[in-house]
Amino acid sequence: MLRYLAGRLPSLLLVLISGSAVAFALPRMAPGDVAVSIAGTDATQAQIDAIRQQLGLDRPLVLQYWDWMSGLFHGDLGTSQALQRSVASLIGDRLASTLELALLSLLLVILIGLTLGIIGGGPRRRWVRGVLDTTSSLLIAVPSFLFALGLILLFGVYNRWLPASGEVSLLEDPWIGLQYLLMPALVLALAPGAVVGRMLQTEMAKVRGEDFVDLAKSKGVAPHRITRRHVLRNSVGSAVVGIGLQAGNLIAGAVIIEAVFSRNGIGQLAVSSVETRDFSVLQVLILGVVLTAALCQILTEIILAAIDPRVRLGESA
Repeated sequence: MLRYLAGRLPSLLLVLISGSAVAFALPRMAPGDVAVSIAGTDATQAQIDAIRQQLGLDRPLVLQYWDWMSGLFHGDLGTSQALQRSVASLIGDRLASTLELALLSLLLVILIGLTLGIIGGGPRRRWVRGVLDTTSSLLIAVPSFLFALGLILLFGVYNRWLPASGEVSLLEDPWIGLQYLLMPALVLALAPGAVVGRMLQTEMAKVRGEDFVDLAKSKGVAPHRITRRHVLRNSVGSAVVGIGLQAGNLIAGAVIIEAVFSRNGIGQLAVSSVETRDFSVLQVLILGVVLTAALCQILTEIILAAIDPRVRLGESA
């Protein structure tokens, strides 16, 4: 394990360098000027230039990038140009909300994916698989914000079973917080869960054609035992891979879902930073997404090697 992690350090360093370059460049490619946003539409050019000089935006991009990277390696994420607060404090105020949403969504992805995959990949009739395939296709194809609006109307407006917007921390009141969290987490998990379910179903259908499954059938093993002990055990690795691949979709989807449900998380911070052209915040958020996706890939490989003896960390790396 330690040897594997040490071997991944160079690739992580490469991801950090390339990801930081992308994170630094992308916000600056967008139209607009943060100095103009801060100064307002009535500001003179001299006032705008003074703000640019104060924020260091008049310096060469190479020097701005070097200052930012130097600060990162010393634990300084920078200062918000629009709010004049440290980026670390802005993220810290909202990180718990996004983590709650992401963790519950991940649990729902696992539940939805395993349920659809096992039912679809089991010895069921053809019409059952047809219904599941149609359901999965709809969950993948329909935009998440449409599901969000539908659930808000059904459970939040007409029936008033769940809060339509806002949030309460799980640490403050777990039961009330769960009610606020359930709809956004479910919406965020539907499409990734359907993708994981389809991957598992496809792998289970493939495993059912293997010789050891035919041997178990010839010995009179019950179909449900064949599914559980032979087919599912040799197919679950595909679900692990699918969950790891969908981690990026969960992070990206959180931006939209937090806006729809008025949650004060990282997604809302990203939206407000785009509106104000706040480069300092955006570049940290983009780099955080890149590093999170890379760490999720490594974690996926470790879990896959733990549950599937055919996989070796050295070979999968």
